[in-house]
Amino acid sequence: CLSAGLDLPGRFLFGILTLMTLIANLVFIEEAVYIYRKIPSSKRSIIIWINAAAPVIATTSCIGMWIPRSSMFTDFTAAVFFAIVIHKFLLMMIKECGGQKLLLKRFENGHFKISTGPCCCCCLCLPRVRITRRTLFWMKLGTFQFAFLRPMFMFLSIVLWTNGNYTLYNLSPKGAAIWISCFIGVLTIVALWPVGIMFQQVRTLLSCKKIIPKFALYQFILILNHLQAAIINILAMQRVIPCAPPLSSSARGAYITQQLLIMEMFLITLISRVVYRRRYDDLEPPECTAEEVGDSKQTP
Repeated sequence: CLSAGLDLPGRFLFGILTLMTLIANLVFIEEAVYIYRKIPSSKRSIIIWINAAAPVIATTSCIGMWIPRSSMFTDFTAAVFFAIVIHKFLLMMIKECGGQKLLLKRFENGHFKISTGPCCCCCLCLPRVRITRRTLFWMKLGTFQFAFLRPMFMFLSIVLWTNGNYTLYNLSPKGAAIWISCFIGVLTIVALWPVGIMFQQVRTLLSCKKIIPKFALYQFILILNHLQAAIINILAMQRVIPCAPPLSSSARGAYITQQLLIMEMFLITLISRVVYRRRYDDLEPPECTAEEVGDSKQTP
């Protein structure tokens, strides 16, 4: 435990960050109770899962901050949880459109624009794909594979780490870390692609349900939990972040990442409460299509 070697300012900082984590969890619990009471069961669990992303990451970061040797396990726990959240976010967009049947009815003659990030944002010449039940199945499979395979790779990493064959900062071709990281990177890109495609398709339809702020919060968690951590780890590996005994450069990089994530996830938890705290009546999708509206206008 690192608390024994802390001075007074360090203990004060640890106390403030721990308090922020506690408040984030209390806000989430209060929000979960509200969602459980106000939201139908078909959407309830999905929205609770998505709202839990920031508090879970803050909690794992706080545990890793107090117990540095647990950082590998806490980081893996947060990564696996967010892999499931990516799949849940795609399902939430489908649910907010009224479910798969109503989504197919609304866009029965529509096409998905697949030239979007992170895979094909520069490939503008790609053809549009027709919106069908089969297309939705492949999109769901694209996010589900990440929620299923990432825990398996995380478990493999822990097994190799306990045997001394896995070192996170050993990126040589002979090490297991570089290969596992590359596989996880490919799986991540494949999983994020369907979410981007679906968002581009439904963002106008779901603008009244604040889908754009929800997607922005999801993107912020993704960037802060993955890209920010990766950049700090690279700086620590290159000794740009100097060591501060008893912490090495890599340990100090993880230490900085955890403290930043606690503050950032605390803010995202508060913002999520504002964005997601809406009554069920406001979340109901329109029940009639454009053709039905035209028919009703012609009715005397």
